[in-house]
Amino acid sequence: MTIVAAADGSALGNPGPAGWAWYVDDTTWAAGGWPHGTNNQGELMAVIDLLDSTAHLDEDLRILCDSQYVINAVTKWMPGWKRKGWRKADGSPVLNRELLERLDRAVQGRRYTFEWVKGHAGHALNEAADVRARAVATAYQKGDPIPIGPGWPGRTRTDEATGEVIEATATATSGPAQESVELDLFADLAPAETDAEVVARLEQELLDPAVRADASRVAALLHPDFEEIGRSGRLWGRDAIVQELSAETDEAAAGFELLGTEALSPEIILLTARTMDARGSSLRSSLWLRVNGRWRLRFHQGTPEAE
Repeated sequence: MTIVAAADGSALGNPGPAGWAWYVDDTTWAAGGWPHGTNNQGELMAVIDLLDSTAHLDEDLRILCDSQYVINAVTKWMPGWKRKGWRKADGSPVLNRELLERLDRAVQGRRYTFEWVKGHAGHALNEAADVRARAVATAYQKGDPIPIGPGWPGRTRTDEATGEVIEATATATSGPAQESVELDLFADLAPAETDAEVVARLEQELLDPAVRADASRVAALLHPDFEEIGRSGRLWGRDAIVQELSAETDEAAAGFELLGTEALSPEIILLTARTMDARGSSLRSSLWLRVNGRWRLRFHQGTPEAE
């Protein structure tokens, strides 16, 4: 038997509120997304979750996909990217590396084929996946509950942000399930870490050029109400800083010296640090909040250090 499923992604504004979905039939589908991401990230995650959801089955999988980017990444480009240390032919880093590495792991040992279908052309399965991916993106845009779907029958789903099992049911006539879940790609924290150690590690992660170039990874680390006062005194909002960082061309990571952390409450940590880059050294003050079990950067200020 061959499982036939469509996988699709959607991003309002691209980048913007983003969703992904895979669809087999009205009782077998799943969806998720992020407050800020790209269409390509949604396309990748749809295929990843489909592969993960069917990993327990010894059956062939035919993936209907309207993204040439995803198909070519798996069938043509991935081996070369891996040989070059996840860099393209011109030496620039491959975008969406985190998701691509997950996809590479997910296809190992699987019997699968990709079939390209034209998007928005009336293909029933593709349209069903598209509708669900777009519904998630719209829910994030409006602040509504996220329609995650029932998943694969008999297989539990886990909220990547909290590690908790998600209970979701749906029938052919019930419509999308209304459990709200935000998928965090970076929440696999080591159990031995203290809260202060977690926050320090995430602060350094935000200085990594590979992370800064990936809008979904940056967005996952920032609080929805994030604000930053930059070196120049400019006030940045969350969406503006995500877009600014993704456009950076400097591949050199800034040096980092942790000066201290202070727990202002069980859910709030103030971090101070010194960074060094081509522009000189700066002092950083960062306020991290724990939201639904995850640490997110709520406020940051960078001040050039006097010589």
